[in-house]
Amino acid sequence: VQLQASGGGLVQAGDSKRLSCTASGRLLSRNAMGWFREAPGSEREFVATIDWSGESTGYAESVKGRFTISRENAKNTVYLQMNSLKPEDTAVYYCAARRGETYSTLQAFYDYWGQGTQVTVSS
Repeated sequence: VQLQASGGGLVQAGDSKRLSCTASGRLLSRNAMGWFREAPGSEREFVATIDWSGESTGYAESVKGRFTISRENAKNTVYLQMNSLKPEDTAVYYCAARRGETYSTLQAFYDYWGQGTQVTVSS
């Protein structure tokens, strides 16, 4: 499985941006997915996760109410809609897939990782 994250870039505080993560190599329609991020000088942290069906989601407190994770299984793609962006959201964003159907906030439970896409939010 290969995961390709895209959509990163430079935005201003308060702007919105949508990240995409497309899988190749096999279908991920039965896999839970997640987004994580790593800011400069910090460890990678959980951002959002979604179960295989898209009906259950989970978010980090720092992004709850601003970010929305969704998926289109027919396109083998997961999205992260980011609204009201803040400078502290600046990070490399990674998508990940786990073999299980239920979502998880724990990095160790994910089996496949994308290469990351940089999001920079200026103040």
